[in-house]
Amino acid sequence: VAVLFGDGAGAVVLRPSPDKDRGILSTHLHADGDYAEELCVEAPTTLERPWLTKQMIDEGRIYPSMNGRQVFKHASVKFPDVILESLEQNGLSIKGLDMLIPHQANYRITQMVAKKLGLSKDQYMSNIHKYGNTTAASIPIALHEALEENRIKKNDLVSLAAFGSGFTWASALIRW
Repeated sequence: VAVLFGDGAGAVVLRPSPDKDRGILSTHLHADGDYAEELCVEAPTTLERPWLTKQMIDEGRIYPSMNGRQVFKHASVKFPDVILESLEQNGLSIKGLDMLIPHQANYRITQMVAKKLGLSKDQYMSNIHKYGNTTAASIPIALHEALEENRIKKNDLVSLAAFGSGFTWASALIRW
């Protein structure tokens, strides 16, 4: 999986909005441990840990492991589900969504999610072709680029959505 990952860092600074109609509308976090071994790092640590053995290192159990087919299948379902969940909780529909900033895991997943939700290319951000999958940094980096490109404006409805190891998925719905 090493060829899939990029190197990046990102952060988002939050503060209260003076406008009660703007800000984070809701967040949604899910996990399904039944599929944890499909995308994981079994022994993510250094030799300083007493339970990490030389055999674990020699067997490559310190590196990410992924069942790509299973991850794609789950992400293609869970991404749209968690985005729709946030919209429904707030009495909104996909027609009102101005921008989706998905975790930049795989361009095919992003395309599949956009297709399922009926989003046009200008309604979602993709920069994986520039950086690869920067894991947890991918959403802040993509959000920054969308703002720099003026793709997000005041009062836009923005969805941040992620899918990750241990089979977790989440979204945050924001009125910008």
